[in-house]
Amino acid sequence: MNYPESHRDCIIVRNLLVRGILGINPDERTSRQDILINLEIFTDISAAAASDSIEDSLNYRSLTKAVIDHVESAQDLLVERLVTDVANLILREFPAQAVRVRIEKPGALRFAESVGIETYRTASSSTDT
Repeated sequence: MNYPESHRDCIIVRNLLVRGILGINPDERTSRQDILINLEIFTDISAAAASDSIEDSLNYRSLTKAVIDHVESAQDLLVERLVTDVANLILREFPAQAVRVRIEKPGALRFAESVGIETYRTASSSTDT
């Protein structure tokens, strides 16, 4: 995939497994379930690469903690809402130019490993919901 020049550096978080309330069925509203999250955070890493200092880097441990805290407390009905909220959270609270967020519910559909939604947002297109 071709990315704009400012979006070529990317921090990747793969298969972050969080337990939360997500869904419209009665059992989904009362029992926590697995929610699988994949993130691509597009940010300029040149300052951190040059200095080798965490102060010049996007702190992906803090970012991941913020995503986990949000997902564990959100209790959304739709994956569409959660994936949008996570993208907006990252763009609002961290120095990212763009983000790709994929959220999946493993085992949500019979005969499917998982079902999910992926979104791509830029800092200039992000809107809070």
